[in-house]
Amino acid sequence: MLMQRGQMPRRRVLIRPAALAMLARCITALLGGYAATAALVSLVSRLLPVSRAEATAWGMITSFLVYAVIGLWCFHEPKLVRVAALIWGVAALAGGVVWLIGARA
Repeated sequence: MLMQRGQMPRRRVLIRPAALAMLARCITALLGGYAATAALVSLVSRLLPVSRAEATAWGMITSFLVYAVIGLWCFHEPKLVRVAALIWGVAALAGGVVWLIGARA
């Protein structure tokens, strides 16, 4: 490409595929991890054979550990497809089961 005098070279602004993959992994870890954690902890709290207040406390305590483990695993697993499928699948499945079970009476 020949440039004329006084012209600045044009730079292409492209987002590399690796950057898009990392962005997708971050979104999955943050949002999907939150959704999966909330759904799993709600399901476990709903199924615990203890009082409602105690189940809520156990759910809140374990949610920190579950969210941390899910977030770390999202960046440890090399295949993004597996990460996204598992995280979003768990969130949808557990959320659906919680919705079907309903509130504790």
